[in-house]
Amino acid sequence: MPIPLFNSIASWLLKKRYHQIELFLKYPEEVQEEVLSQLINFAKDTEIGKRYDFGTISNYETFASRVPIVSYEEVEPLIERTRRGEQNLFWPTSIKWFAKSSGTTNAKSKFIPVSTESLEDCHYKSSKDLLCLYLNNNENSQLFTGKSLRLGGSKELYEDNGTFFGDLSAILIDNMPFWAELSSTPSNKVSLMSEWEAKMEAIIEESIQENVTSLAGVPSWMLVLMNNVIEKTGKDHLFQVWENLEVYFHGGVSFNPYKDQYKKLLPRKNFQYYEIYNASEGFFAIQDRNNADDLLLMLDYGIFYEFIPMDLYGSYDQKAIPLWEVKENKNYAVVITTNAGLWRYKIGDTIRFTSTRPYRVRVTGRTKHHINAFGEELIIENAEEALKSICKKTGAEIKDYTAAPIFMNGNEKGGHEWIIEFRKTPDEIAYFTEFLDNALKSLNSDYEAKRYNNMTLKMPKVHVARQDLFYDWLKSKDKLGGQHKIPRLSNERDYLEELLRMNN
Repeated sequence: MPIPLFNSIASWLLKKRYHQIELFLKYPEEVQEEVLSQLINFAKDTEIGKRYDFGTISNYETFASRVPIVSYEEVEPLIERTRRGEQNLFWPTSIKWFAKSSGTTNAKSKFIPVSTESLEDCHYKSSKDLLCLYLNNNENSQLFTGKSLRLGGSKELYEDNGTFFGDLSAILIDNMPFWAELSSTPSNKVSLMSEWEAKMEAIIEESIQENVTSLAGVPSWMLVLMNNVIEKTGKDHLFQVWENLEVYFHGGVSFNPYKDQYKKLLPRKNFQYYEIYNASEGFFAIQDRNNADDLLLMLDYGIFYEFIPMDLYGSYDQKAIPLWEVKENKNYAVVITTNAGLWRYKIGDTIRFTSTRPYRVRVTGRTKHHINAFGEELIIENAEEALKSICKKTGAEIKDYTAAPIFMNGNEKGGHEWIIEFRKTPDEIAYFTEFLDNALKSLNSDYEAKRYNNMTLKMPKVHVARQDLFYDWLKSKDKLGGQHKIPRLSNERDYLEELLRMNN
């Protein structure tokens, strides 16, 4: 089939899905209620279904009163039994895939169940929807005249008692439909290489020979790849390597600290950036408009959503609410019930709704990744916005960073301590620190109150990290590639202390 004809047919098929998307745009509450009803009915004869008598649950209120909200530690015993071969515990169809995720908060591995239904109706469906929404907004796209360069954190899959575990990327690649592999680079063989540095070389060797029209991957690691491509080819920017490149699909970490660096490597005003919000537990939201900074919550992927207001999170009054009760511009922790058998499960992310008609969100951070040692409630969204504005003022470019509290000691006041690895270091770190402090004050009234007259918090302390410090830390933990990262903000000093020791 000629390439232009294939491009036209593929675009037409993907755009047809838009009519289904319009259904949940018009009737979001009804679609979510139907999702919950189907999940409960499908799993009523599982061990979980019998424990909570799913057969007699007919509405959300009964479901919420009967089924407890849980963390991974609370569902781990059932997951471990399934990994040892038992089935029908929390989901009726056979679960043989587990996405191994260490999370970012501790070294202990999590094994997130991946069912056939979640693969087909969530992960793969979302990949098609991402293309559908992009093509719907860009009618002259030539996306399918070339290939998508995908950069995952894939490693080999491991078998244990007849079940398989590994990085979610590896599970998706192993089950990938043929059309997806035909339109992607590098090959599955290279994508599944376990040694990150050798894999990076192999990806570059394969991909620079291809007509790449799109990029897909985590911003921090894609930036490493892009800079390596420039170095390998000796070109000034990526359009000299891939002339027909038109869009970058990204997710996993905030894009804000990297955007200016991308624009230098991709110097075309009409180049598009499309963000996604996904995790091992599922695929949740997709940017549905060009140049938007929020994402459309996808409501028909077999995931039922609930939200805990962050001002009540972890308190005696903590209570989850359904989608139809959320308010705009309020910070929520996300709770999901899924077609892989996670029931009222806290994924650890926080989001904020920018709109409720339709439901659009921004990811604001992690429930555990904030600094609130002194009542300042500093979240990742504040940090990213502050750093972005400072880089514009100072001309600095940031590769990576983390921050933690300086705890009070006797009469000494507390504070925040940062270690930042720059691609381009500012001329004066003292000025950079002052700008950072002022930006955080303007973005966060709680921080501003604690900083007033140095009442509780003193001026932040900023360390300049040596080059590749964060890379070396991740390598020492066998966490190169994919969505692995050091937490941006932490209430504890463990990560910061390790990095400071390595920095010296």
